[in-house]
Amino acid sequence: MFIACDDAKRLIKDKHAQLVDVRTPEEYAMSKLPGAINLPLQDIDTLGESKLDKSMPVIVFCRSGQRSHMAMQILMSQGFTDVHNLGSFMAWHQCPDL
Repeated sequence: MFIACDDAKRLIKDKHAQLVDVRTPEEYAMSKLPGAINLPLQDIDTLGESKLDKSMPVIVFCRSGQRSHMAMQILMSQGFTDVHNLGSFMAWHQCPDL
């Protein structure tokens, strides 16, 4: 269900995956991951297709993994085929940068 942090970082480096923070703008402002865009869960169904490229992988994350799981399902229902759930943004820090 979740993508490992080293696999996520490899997807970003090798395939230019889109890193999407689905937390609220307030949460995003408090702690951002490098290169991540903020697309809150409540907006993903209306803005996902206009803000993200369907031809590129997408990696979603949030605080615990619950909202990112919902975001992954929404994006897949919109025709995104390469969507991964990093889970918690803290997972990013569990492996070294590539």
